[in-house]
Amino acid sequence: MADLPPLREVIARHGLSASKALGQNFLFDEQLLDRIAAIPGDLAGRKVLEVGPGPGGLTRALLRAGAEVTAIEMDSRCLPALAELGEAFPGKLKVIQGDALKLDHAEIMGGEPFAVLSNLPYNVGTALFVRWLGGENWPPLWTSLTLMFQQEVAQRIAATPDNSAYGRLAVLAQWRSEAKMAMKVHRSAFTPPPKVMSAIVHVEPRDMPDGVSARVLERLTEAAFGQRRKMLRQSLKGVPGAVEALEQVGIDPQRRAETLSVGDFVALARVLSA
Repeated sequence: MADLPPLREVIARHGLSASKALGQNFLFDEQLLDRIAAIPGDLAGRKVLEVGPGPGGLTRALLRAGAEVTAIEMDSRCLPALAELGEAFPGKLKVIQGDALKLDHAEIMGGEPFAVLSNLPYNVGTALFVRWLGGENWPPLWTSLTLMFQQEVAQRIAATPDNSAYGRLAVLAQWRSEAKMAMKVHRSAFTPPPKVMSAIVHVEPRDMPDGVSARVLERLTEAAFGQRRKMLRQSLKGVPGAVEALEQVGIDPQRRAETLSVGDFVALARVLSA
């Protein structure tokens, strides 16, 4: 086990401060970080992708847990601190400077299965999450997603129908995955403290329903929740065949999107995918 200096000392020595433009908030509590790293189970010998490690707080916890970490960091200021961490865990940490939204994660991870654990920068978190959930190829190479979000976003991911938080994110997260809120994190745990509370979401893929196109489901949810105040007969008019498909699967076109279950959306997408 590497004997590492306290995170606050590392940050002070490298003159680091959280960048608001990059959506950064640093976590210093080592026990909390170890708890986050433990959410997906035993990481010993497993490949892990981390986006936005910053000075390496969560990265430390992942390496302590025995993971082989590939970290994508856009902020060049953080690279020296991460390099020191790599020296403390020889051969266990690979750091790539770049924009995670523009990189091919499967290629970076060598085409092998990997877990994703990240205290995601707030400004790219949702976009990355939707990307990981998308695509026709299923199951994905990632074996689980353990991600820090603003609590409001986390609630939207784990929401159920007839809940104000229920929407497109919930359907995309739950139609072929198990998604749950694993842990709440108080704003005071961060430096600087964000204005909102945070939460950890844990997602594991499961079997994809037969005969359903991911692209069709994405289009359906985008239309339905893009005008969530309207009845489905209005909000789905722009999706060819969708209003007729409502009748086929026995859904009243006067209902609104937030009243449909994930299974209802899957049934609609199956008809439109045929």
